[in-house]
Amino acid sequence: MTDTDPEPESTDIETDTDTESGTDSTSGDTPVETLLVSSLEESTGKTAITLALARLARDEGDSVGYMKPKGTRLQSNVGKTLDEDPLLARELLGLEAEMHDLEPVVYSPTFIEQAIRGREDPDELRERVREAFETLATDHDRMFVEGGGRYDVGGIVDIADPDIADLLDARVLLVAPYEIPADVDDVIAAAEAFGDRLAGVVFNDVPDAAYDGLETDVVPFLEGRGIPVHGVLPSERELSGVTVAELADELGASVLVDDGQDGYVERFTVGAMGPDSALRHFRRTRDAAVITGGDRAEIHTAALEAPGVRCLILTGGHRPPRAIVGQASEKGVPILAVQTDTLTTVERAEDVVRSGRTRDADTVDRMQRLLSDHAAVDSILG
Repeated sequence: MTDTDPEPESTDIETDTDTESGTDSTSGDTPVETLLVSSLEESTGKTAITLALARLARDEGDSVGYMKPKGTRLQSNVGKTLDEDPLLARELLGLEAEMHDLEPVVYSPTFIEQAIRGREDPDELRERVREAFETLATDHDRMFVEGGGRYDVGGIVDIADPDIADLLDARVLLVAPYEIPADVDDVIAAAEAFGDRLAGVVFNDVPDAAYDGLETDVVPFLEGRGIPVHGVLPSERELSGVTVAELADELGASVLVDDGQDGYVERFTVGAMGPDSALRHFRRTRDAAVITGGDRAEIHTAALEAPGVRCLILTGGHRPPRAIVGQASEKGVPILAVQTDTLTTVERAEDVVRSGRTRDADTVDRMQRLLSDHAAVDSILG
């Protein structure tokens, strides 16, 4: 983990908020309310929460802007490397801002290499972020700033999320996952990094088995440490998984059985054992895709007998026997075929789920409802 200093540095770009700071004026002398949404890990629902909060604030009559200082979720777009999240924000919030302002730093592998070699100036980067923020904040009541991946990303050039919060005079909402009590250590470490700027924590995508313990034990513990918890959002299938159809598209798979492609996949299991062991294993899983060689007919049969298997992903370019295809059609279980080997396919499939490819307007709508039902939105917005 990158060590970050939560205290603001004394540099030329750190100015008094009564004069040049990007936080002092959007219209007249009224400071713009700025909330930085940060996270402990990648793919915790940070983008959906940021945009949902922005839309909730807009519904209350506020004019809202958005910014993601560090582009970390990168894709190639018309010959340029851009982050998908600002593109989505511009669409959903109806913003006319330029991408170079929405995403002033493209935090690509090449950028990181150059930074390590001393070819990126931290002061220049911070000035670039501040100037972009000033441009974006003009005429808005509130700014929603999305952190980059984890809260410590950017530490090598002093633009980790705690640095950004200081630079933009932002309150911070920390989005955290939770499965076991030991996860609290990470929350406390992040809270110390943000210091007084931390407005609170929202736990997202909390599984049913962990929900009660989190609310009854962990939340009081954290609040006793001075760390407010503004919400505990339960896991929701449509937000924590991908449909079989989306998975097939991302993997470039051939669909051998069409039925059931609207089913959700939340996890993957590899069929690399004998058929008896496979059947016992598959029966204990739910909402899973079984990834196995296309020539393992006995594994295919075992997977099709398990109620929690949502699809078969067959690797190596092998096509299954007609009997397997017929059985899958009868049970409504889709079969996807890919050319890659099993290990590569597992890695790519897990990347699809982790990267949250289902983020779109419907995802943000669902997150708005979750926040309204399970979080103190007024406290988050201040």
